[in-house]
Amino acid sequence: MILTRDELAAIQTQAVEEYPAESCGVVVTRGAERRLVRCRNIQDELHARDPEHHPRDGRTAYYIDPQDLLRIGRLEGEGFAVAVIYHSHVDAGAYFSPTDKRQAMLGDDPAYPDTIYVVTSVVSGRVEAVQAFRWHGPEGDFLPVTLDVVDSRSA
Repeated sequence: MILTRDELAAIQTQAVEEYPAESCGVVVTRGAERRLVRCRNIQDELHARDPEHHPRDGRTAYYIDPQDLLRIGRLEGEGFAVAVIYHSHVDAGAYFSPTDKRQAMLGDDPAYPDTIYVVTSVVSGRVEAVQAFRWHGPEGDFLPVTLDVVDSRSA
């Protein structure tokens, strides 16, 4: 299982609500316990403050608010693991872009090698597609995987 139906619905709702900016967040797990952590994309603020170092705005990039990163870090300290990292693409497909890969890596290795990345395509304010990706070491890349969704009661 990658997501519950409720998590998928929440991710899609967030993507539409935040359109035309990219949305972002994570799902953390601890045993059978799951929490969706909706994060704030501060890319527009970074771009407005320093367009030279942050040439892209929230329509074409996301940067998770450091306060949200601290909250995720506290959850990891409580024994939660980051199971899913999600974001949306605005008026573009649900693919894992070269920028997505760069952000997911620490040098030559993925920051979260066992985490699933979920990308939601939002075109003209409507969800068009959702695709999941996972690190595949032999290929040295993030490749599409089946997006397994289960009822929330089954999770």
